[in-house]
Amino acid sequence: MHEQDDNIIFKNEITSANPHDLITRQHNIEIVFFCCYPKQTNLTLGFTHKNPYAFQDKGFGAFTFQFEFFETQRFQRQVDSNVYPVEVYLKQMMFMQIEATTSIPNTELFVETCKASPYDNANSQISYTIIENGCMRDDTVTIYPGPKTHFRFGMEAFEFIGAHESVYITCTVILCQTGVPGTRCSQGCIQSNSGRTRREAGAESSSHSISQGPLRLANISDSKLSGPSMSLGMNILLVAGCFLVCGVVIYRSRRSRAKYMPLPSFEWM
Repeated sequence: MHEQDDNIIFKNEITSANPHDLITRQHNIEIVFFCCYPKQTNLTLGFTHKNPYAFQDKGFGAFTFQFEFFETQRFQRQVDSNVYPVEVYLKQMMFMQIEATTSIPNTELFVETCKASPYDNANSQISYTIIENGCMRDDTVTIYPGPKTHFRFGMEAFEFIGAHESVYITCTVILCQTGVPGTRCSQGCIQSNSGRTRREAGAESSSHSISQGPLRLANISDSKLSGPSMSLGMNILLVAGCFLVCGVVIYRSRRSRAKYMPLPSFEWM
């Protein structure tokens, strides 16, 4: 290996000689090859925002699910697909919405499970349960009201311990006919699988898996802050500044209370 101003070059040889032989009377094949790597290069890593998930089930025809992150709990403005991965801070509230679109009237959406994983893989061995059997498992989850074909929820941001930079959210969802007893939607939270009744044929769809992400943990020191992230960073700096100013004022106040007393005079014999 040797180094140039702009490149690092690796050199090696391939030979046909037998390493166990001491001598030979045949011409050996020798192939010399080089690998050159630039010291500086530009790398681009892209993430594709997921399009609506399209499905087709008997009794429900064609329908779609759309999973999106939103900026606030008003769910009026979704996070721009061009800014993925979505940057969040620890314990910052994340707002998510799953929307079902179907031509069948009187339908409702039910979210059966939601899990977080550092990989975009529903079967990942590393996962954190958010919703299970329709029950909230994370203490920070908040459910927000909305139409029956929408599921709106929020939770505090977190990170996986270890060398994992990304977080993906994967949920399993079901469509049901509104008002039909015995459907998974009508049962709601089930604490154990033993309480699951027989599926109502034609009254509910199959269970489908959808995901969105990734989320990335942002550094407060980042200069490229915008939106809610900008507000959080500025608030932290403002609080820190207030503590600094208050500390200086208290210090000066304590120093100003010092009083000087005249020393007694002594006469020397």
